[in-house]
Amino acid sequence: MDTAGYIANYLKETEEIARSLSKEEIGKAVEILRKIKADQGRLFILGVGGSAANASHAVNDFRKIGGIETYAPTDNVSELTARTNDEGWDTTFTEWLKISHINEKDAVMVLSVGGGNDHASPNIVSALKLAKERGAKVMSIVSRDGGYSKQVSDACVLIPVVDESRITPHAEGYQGIVWHLLVNAL
Repeated sequence: MDTAGYIANYLKETEEIARSLSKEEIGKAVEILRKIKADQGRLFILGVGGSAANASHAVNDFRKIGGIETYAPTDNVSELTARTNDEGWDTTFTEWLKISHINEKDAVMVLSVGGGNDHASPNIVSALKLAKERGAKVMSIVSRDGGYSKQVSDACVLIPVVDESRITPHAEGYQGIVWHLLVNAL
């Protein structure tokens, strides 16, 4: 495909995704965040790979613009790698949330392409199990079939797959669009 055709196609896919996002699920996430803010709860944002970088950016926005105490475990590379080395990758987020005393006033937001399953992002799956046990709300911005995150989320914004070869760029790009929408709705 020529460059102009590729650009036109990518932007067409981007428009298609924008039209298909669930306004109902986005609205649920806004209400959860408003309650967390009112109750002085905390928001923990989980992501791996490119989604970890997005989580770091989102922490800034939810704190500075949204006024919610927010953290991403991946922002502390020393703790993350120590836990990975000593305890195993699948426990990295769970043990971090335990030390933070996650509770019913808090929420977890997952930024993930696949949402976690038995083979990918087991640390997200374990963290969500703990969050639900502790009564925390769960929100996710995910793609593919949404994985475990979609199954347990109180609000799940599913980024539809419009082209198998561009799942990751659309999913990670739309994470930013959706979290910016949420931050500015507070």
